[in-house]
Amino acid sequence: MTEELQRMTGLYVYPRSVTEVDGTTFFLGRGSEGKVLGIVGETEGFSGTRREEALLCSLTAANAAVLRSRLSWLRPQSLGLRTSAGCGDRLGSATPGHIHALRQVGGIAPILAQQSMRENARTDRSPQQVIDDALWGVFQEGWRQAWGADADHLKTTDDVDICVEAGYTFYTVDPREHVDNAAHTDPVEVLRSKFDALPWDDLLDLPERMRSRYVGHRFWVETFFLEFDETALLRAACKYERALLHAARMYTHLTAAMGERPFELEVSVDETDTPTSPLEHFFIATELRRLGVAWVSLAPRYIGRFEKGVDYIGDLKELEADFAQHAAIARALGPYKLSLHSGSDKFSVYPIAARQAKELVHLKTAGTSYLEALRAIAGVDPDLFRAILALAHDRYGEDKATYHVSADPSKVPLPNELTDGQLPGVLDLFDGRQLLHVTFGSVLDRYGERLIAALDTHEEEHYRALETHFIKHLQPFSA
Repeated sequence: MTEELQRMTGLYVYPRSVTEVDGTTFFLGRGSEGKVLGIVGETEGFSGTRREEALLCSLTAANAAVLRSRLSWLRPQSLGLRTSAGCGDRLGSATPGHIHALRQVGGIAPILAQQSMRENARTDRSPQQVIDDALWGVFQEGWRQAWGADADHLKTTDDVDICVEAGYTFYTVDPREHVDNAAHTDPVEVLRSKFDALPWDDLLDLPERMRSRYVGHRFWVETFFLEFDETALLRAACKYERALLHAARMYTHLTAAMGERPFELEVSVDETDTPTSPLEHFFIATELRRLGVAWVSLAPRYIGRFEKGVDYIGDLKELEADFAQHAAIARALGPYKLSLHSGSDKFSVYPIAARQAKELVHLKTAGTSYLEALRAIAGVDPDLFRAILALAHDRYGEDKATYHVSADPSKVPLPNELTDGQLPGVLDLFDGRQLLHVTFGSVLDRYGERLIAALDTHEEEHYRALETHFIKHLQPFSA
């Protein structure tokens, strides 16, 4: 059938995309003008041009919506408590490479559309475009298993509404702006004043009632116990309670907006100034449950440093002991998954997470796919990579402001100091990865069209780079 479709249309037809449903054949083809959706049979609702018996359609949002209504496996779904991985895609072309890795490893439920509002702004993409780009990748690869769509790091109900309209199934609520980081070190007198000033009516609680629930009690969690004295309770409540109230309000709004449609919630407190202790984790989960929130995964701020694009920085033995307690709490108060934010390239952490949390893990990656796209570019278009590296040197000081990174640009070679064969090695440097990671917005502003065109021309090299990299991410979690 693939050969016949190629003869009919003059296009290269992606073999895995060919799908026949109720006498109609759908396929993805590629020609000199790029990729198109092809249909032979019932074409009602689609917009395109005829070539023999086939209707050839541009990859528009309208055509994606009709195709989604005809092929149920193109709709994102809830994934439940299965081990899962979020595969962020800043360029909109990485999904086939992600799927190649998923097929090689197996046992991982993927989220193939994942992008935060911050990244949407920097890449000039809408939440709908992110979902549609994933859809075309799923269609190209014929991926028939469940996949999810993560509206990442949402802070406002307006953002929730946009993502509900686009069809997301997984919502990551980010209440970091409501976390009181100073409470981590405030004197007790200050904590008491802050505690008394919490919005108790909105929290459906009273100060003495909260004290009576926690202070003086031992809470057994599998093989250890947690105990709150008054100071520990005051710190946890003052640090997190307003953030938890915000998360509960976001959840209530999301529940109303979704109606009868299933969805999953993740609560993220990872982008705070101080780690989330197991005692604070216990408090967060207990209070979320009291506020009526249902969630599938939670992202604490773990000890050590989870910086963008590089491996873990810290003592791995201490991390494992800490992570074991977080995992036990997630089992006891859920079960729910522990989410690894800024999770890409943390190769020393993955065996620990898999060992301690078992299957209750969600790995979240984003910028690493962009970095591996640059690795492909270094091989196929050295001049473009040199231009991107030069711009990254210029922009790093300003662009790093919103990221947890510690790269030293002086440790990254300048473009004219490298041969063509040495260019991919910049992606193997701690400082090189971070330099390139956080400057993606500036790069896309100046070189976005050229970069995307080069990846489109050399898509197999792009997919191979992603497949190799993501196999390393996924294998430690595979059943």
